[in-house]
Amino acid sequence: MRWISIVVCSAVLMGVAVGGEAQSAPVKAPTGATHIMLPPVPKALLPDSFAGWVSAGAPKKLNDAAQADQANAAALKEYDFTDGVLAQYKRGGETLSLRALRFRDVSGAFGAYSFYRQNGWPKEEIGTGATSNHNRVLFWVGNTVVDANFSQISPMSGAELRELAGQLPVPEGGKALAPPILADLPQTDLDGQTMHYALGAAGYAGAGGVLPAELVGFDNGAEAVTANYTLRSGPATLTIIDYPTPQMAAAQETKIREYIKGVKQAGKQAHPEWPKPLADSDPVSLEVRRSGPLVALVSGDAIPDESHKLLATVHYESELMSIPQPTESEVSKTGKLLLGITILVIIGASAALLLAFFLGGFRALYRIARGKPASSVYDTEFISLNLKD
Repeated sequence: MRWISIVVCSAVLMGVAVGGEAQSAPVKAPTGATHIMLPPVPKALLPDSFAGWVSAGAPKKLNDAAQADQANAAALKEYDFTDGVLAQYKRGGETLSLRALRFRDVSGAFGAYSFYRQNGWPKEEIGTGATSNHNRVLFWVGNTVVDANFSQISPMSGAELRELAGQLPVPEGGKALAPPILADLPQTDLDGQTMHYALGAAGYAGAGGVLPAELVGFDNGAEAVTANYTLRSGPATLTIIDYPTPQMAAAQETKIREYIKGVKQAGKQAHPEWPKPLADSDPVSLEVRRSGPLVALVSGDAIPDESHKLLATVHYESELMSIPQPTESEVSKTGKLLLGITILVIIGASAALLLAFFLGGFRALYRIARGKPASSVYDTEFISLNLKD
């Protein structure tokens, strides 16, 4: 019977093991068709229709900056132009021409928008930022700039373009971050419609840069922003240039300061190569200052005191990052382990001594109370049989 029971149990265990392996084994896919995961189809830059406007034909793709804008191709390349679309729309007897330009990130789109926007154009509430000039409306959303030209502007044109702006694709992650240099502009008395952001010489000069483009140092990775301020004594233009390192900024500040010093000493008529914004400035209002990797220049017609106050508000604040400390070594870990064991042994030994003293002392007191010696070693032990006759 014992052998029969062993054989039966062995058979049951083998059956359970085989069943478990069968359940854990992956199911093989049937051979035949191969499934290929294709990437999602990218969203079209411009829709076929919106707000009653219908595309009048196939849109023209712009794969090169020269196709998008022959005259300003160099500036578009500096802003990292990637592609674009030129489309015509109709609604009744009206027409609408749209030119959408897409850039690598938000910084490039804002730079191109500020490049095309002229000072004095009124602000519009479309997308992230917008402006208009008669029948032309310029706005940007994400990394896309849209240049719209209506055959006839109407009170509903802004609402129609807002509907279009809501359908444009937007970037994600690091491509959706605005240029950090914009945060360095003082906000008091700032005319937001006059900001111009440049990543290269063509964009800086084309947007009316104050300094000669070769003096800024774009070949060293610099980026610049200019903006107008309405001060009590007169208008002023603030130029901020951000360099990769403070050392580069210090070297470039010396060159700019020497150039400005020559401007003040020679007078306006002595250097026709000066850019017009610099030539139109009051030499006594020109001032240069550096803060970390930032070099700031004030120009215009404001009095020196107000120019100095505006320049003093430009301050660079570094973002400190915590440096990871080295991990604990194995020697340190072993030492802490031995120390912990030693402390545990000492605590255990102390507890044993206290327990022995407590129990032994209590027994000794009990014997003394009964008139016996404290220790039982002096007790005479004998066997009593209690025999009686």
